[in-house]
Amino acid sequence: MNPRQALGPRALVAWLCLARTPQVGPVAFRGLLSRYGDAETALEALPALARRGGRIDPLKITSRDAAEAEIEALDNLGGLILPACDPDYPEALGALDPPPPVISVLGDVSALAKPACAMVGARNASAMGMRMARQMASELGDLGFIIVSGLARGIDGAAHHGALQSGTVAVVAGGVDHIYPPEHADLREEILRHGTLVSERRLGHRVSARDFPRRNRIISGLALGVLIIEAAERSGSLITARYALEQGREVMATPGSPLDPRCKGTNGLIKSGALLVESAQDVADALSGRRPEQLHDQSDLFDIPPDNAPNDVDVDQARPTLLQLLSPTPTPRDELVRQSGLPAAVCAAALLELELAGQITSLPGGMVALA
Repeated sequence: MNPRQALGPRALVAWLCLARTPQVGPVAFRGLLSRYGDAETALEALPALARRGGRIDPLKITSRDAAEAEIEALDNLGGLILPACDPDYPEALGALDPPPPVISVLGDVSALAKPACAMVGARNASAMGMRMARQMASELGDLGFIIVSGLARGIDGAAHHGALQSGTVAVVAGGVDHIYPPEHADLREEILRHGTLVSERRLGHRVSARDFPRRNRIISGLALGVLIIEAAERSGSLITARYALEQGREVMATPGSPLDPRCKGTNGLIKSGALLVESAQDVADALSGRRPEQLHDQSDLFDIPPDNAPNDVDVDQARPTLLQLLSPTPTPRDELVRQSGLPAAVCAAALLELELAGQITSLPGGMVALA
């Protein structure tokens, strides 16, 4: 594993330009860094790669001026950009496959280095659910855990309130400067005095529905385990639980009345094998054997020396084969390699070009689908 290294100013700007360019998601970012070795070289290669993948209109690459302006604006707020190769990048988040290339951070960065438990649940939570969230968060803080949640109404807000004295991390779906929901403006300020705000999105980004699943992936990714307190059968909290399972995190849930629809999801998780917890000590016992440094850190993948690029002719022949195998239903990358009979390196290069062209979408968990 290569040691993490802080980037110099020029390299950080190039890294941010690449990360903020449309069509360059975490999977494409990792592929580009693996192939070209550094962000500046990858940026130079982007237009040609997108054209090879079939893109007609020019790729809108984020300019250096825009990246420098974002870094400066965040600095003026007292925040910073953390690239995935930085020593301060959270170890647990670095273990994702792949991790977010950059996160924006406001507040106490050192909080991201502490063992964390995520706590999420219903927005329309019951009074008892809110009380439990506050109490569990407070007691887990006393036991040495940072509480991570999403600053949403209901259980999220109660968890943050309970953990204010010990420290809490709020992962937001918009930019770290965007206050959402508006009624949590005061809570947000309290969190900044006692903890940290984190976002994958650029400064100034306003929330849309598609941002919440990405936020949920980071909530679970920052933590050793996820505790769900009240969740309906179809809720964002269950998406967080699914991400946690994919990431190898502990999934925990509190039981509730079968007559309360807000407990259908949590009771269902317990039936499916989630750990039933009734106290903060239950949670601490479940997470006691886990530490961020024990998770497999994927961020060293950003430091791989440039690979020998596959032959262009082979990649040209691979693209139509892969497009024929793909559909709107996500397909595992390794399945595409098996079905196509192509070398993994050729598949990776062809999928990268197709993603930059906007023809496919790479999803967490090594999945690919037609765009």
